[in-house]
Amino acid sequence: MTKYIVVSGGVISGIGKGVIASSTGTLLKSLGLRVTAIKIDPYLNIDAGLMSPLDHGEVFVLNDGGEVDLDLGNYERFLDVELSRINNITTGKIYSEVIEKERRGDYLGKTVQVVPHVTDAIQNWVERVAAMPIDDSGEQPDVCIIELGGTVGDIESAPFVEAMRQFQFRVGHDNFCLIHVSLVPVVGSVGEQKTKPTQMSVRDLRGAGLSPDLIACRSSTPLDEGVRGKISMFCHVAPEQVLAVRDVSSVYHVPVLLRENGVVDFFRKRLNLDNIKVSDERRLAGKELWNKWTALTSSYERLFDTVKIALVGKYTDLHDSYISVYKALEHASLGCRRKLEIKWIEASDLESETLKTNPIKYHESWQNLCSADGILVPGGFGGRGVEGMIMAAKWARENKIPYLGICLGMQIAVIEFARHMCGMKEANSAELDPDTPTPVVVYMPEISKTHMGGTMRLGLRPTVFQPNTETSKVRKLYNDLPSVDERHRHRYEVNPEHVSTFESNGLKFIGRDESGERMEIVELDDHPFFVGCQYHPEYLTRPLKPAPLFHGLIAASIGQL
Repeated sequence: MTKYIVVSGGVISGIGKGVIASSTGTLLKSLGLRVTAIKIDPYLNIDAGLMSPLDHGEVFVLNDGGEVDLDLGNYERFLDVELSRINNITTGKIYSEVIEKERRGDYLGKTVQVVPHVTDAIQNWVERVAAMPIDDSGEQPDVCIIELGGTVGDIESAPFVEAMRQFQFRVGHDNFCLIHVSLVPVVGSVGEQKTKPTQMSVRDLRGAGLSPDLIACRSSTPLDEGVRGKISMFCHVAPEQVLAVRDVSSVYHVPVLLRENGVVDFFRKRLNLDNIKVSDERRLAGKELWNKWTALTSSYERLFDTVKIALVGKYTDLHDSYISVYKALEHASLGCRRKLEIKWIEASDLESETLKTNPIKYHESWQNLCSADGILVPGGFGGRGVEGMIMAAKWARENKIPYLGICLGMQIAVIEFARHMCGMKEANSAELDPDTPTPVVVYMPEISKTHMGGTMRLGLRPTVFQPNTETSKVRKLYNDLPSVDERHRHRYEVNPEHVSTFESNGLKFIGRDESGERMEIVELDDHPFFVGCQYHPEYLTRPLKPAPLFHGLIAASIGQL
């Protein structure tokens, strides 16, 4: 029987439920258990594909092309698993499933209601995911972690909370456990920790019929013993069930912090984990994973040399818009024994228009760009800031600064090269100027022009290295493999009609799709590292296994490529 651990949140959203859920999974994996994860998002969208990154953070893409919440990226990186779109439940998905059943006549004669029909659909979905194998063994996972998005007490998450209330009886007390993540704010000049928000939030949870087994208290400072005692008394849990989760220097320290709080022993007893049969091989792999993890956290503390990367993007006001890019840079920096320093540059601040409206911002942005060891231009949609990105690519090319362009960033590199090295003064992308006389980036013919949701070129697809690319830096980073599988998310592509012109001027398309018509990787001759890729390598990065192109960028930036 699969064990279920639900992670709910109180007081405010964005409190770190995702990191606590992922860290719990890492701890259970270190015992040799198979762990899967589900993220419940109470919004009405079917998926995250059409949300603004500034509104909801990055859209994470899975192997099967599912566009999901960024927390699934956390799960994949922490648990080193590959999930599918079924691991992300939204209100939109549940309601469309229920309405479809109603139209088919599955509920014939019944009045279709939130309880029991919607709540049953949620529970059935959870059980369906928990039965899906998570690795090549084909075995069912031992533990399923369910992160309940939003905040307990929200109207929109009420059906999910009610579904979990019913679910605890469906699976039984020994197979269901709840972690409630709450905020303990520090107030006033003396820095007093306040427990009232946590008390109220637990009261809401109990009112909905769920009792927390663990209360994870998020605070900027370590939790005072008196505060722990107070939460224990007023929230009806033992003192050892109150976890102090203070702010730490990196998310990789959170599993270590939870382990120090006695979480592993608590789960062992509460969920009878010792009764689950775990092979010696898996137990050993779990121990090895934990040793590597602790080595990673301690090495993080001992980094002194820095590497400075300029990230030139459109959504830099919310750093979560680029969380996978940030993680990929961090993993690559750790691999190269460097502390990462990111300079977040809003692309439009590099444009001459900003010189008129905000000269200080303009000069500051250019100073950050010019002083960086490497430059990264990530993906994005629409025309805002594109000219600034083109200037950043030009600076990197002319001054031999390592450059990595991802998705839009690769198209930027191509436009810049066309304008300044191939004499195509009016070169542009059809996305930015539909009437451009020289479209070097065009709309992909098979993509729908009427429907936006889930119609891009999405998911895991192969990129084949072309003949005579044996000397390529990128190919060497991928260990000379003939082809690589990476995740995609785009509507536009480099115009194949102009490829021969670019290649004759030194910009080589060393990786293409199986047809050879779609450009996937571009690399500039005679430059330390000037690379663009149409796919998103950041989606497959792991703390102990950095993405090759990010490793290349960091290594080139510190002169070690």
